[in-house]
Amino acid sequence: MTEKAKKTGTTRAPDGKRSAGLLLFRRPAPPGQGLEVLLGHMGGPFFARRDAGAWTIPKGEYGDGETAWDAARREFEEELGLAPPDGEALPLGEVRQAGGKVVTAWAVEADLDPAAVVPGTFRMEWPRGSGQEREFPELDRVRWFGLDEARAVIVSAQAGFLDRLTEHSGN
Repeated sequence: MTEKAKKTGTTRAPDGKRSAGLLLFRRPAPPGQGLEVLLGHMGGPFFARRDAGAWTIPKGEYGDGETAWDAARREFEEELGLAPPDGEALPLGEVRQAGGKVVTAWAVEADLDPAAVVPGTFRMEWPRGSGQEREFPELDRVRWFGLDEARAVIVSAQAGFLDRLTEHSGN
């Protein structure tokens, strides 16, 4: 581990891409139901017809001038259009996704109404080679999942965050 990684708690992906995000969780009523987590379905044409592997924690990239924690909170607001919740942040560590990007996450216990989400957008050429730019939502759907259901749809590397949340919470 580099000195910088020791200080910041993060490592660098081979291509330099790093993301950070917040995983909201709640304990639904009645008690004993287990935890639920808030995930977003990735927007844009590549994920429109996919479910498995197309759901993610609200997250985004950051550079050297920003801490992972600050990026996680900024990206939450950019992707969901809502302020990040206050509360104790449980560090979930890092995962390396298939493309090499390193993702750092924290879990925060909070409730949020998915209907209140106003997603951020991005622009891309679509269809490819057309010369036309279109705007797409960063996340086109947001919903609460039980942990087993979340494991079936989340980006595979991010399932590690669900496992770590379970360890922290004792569920």
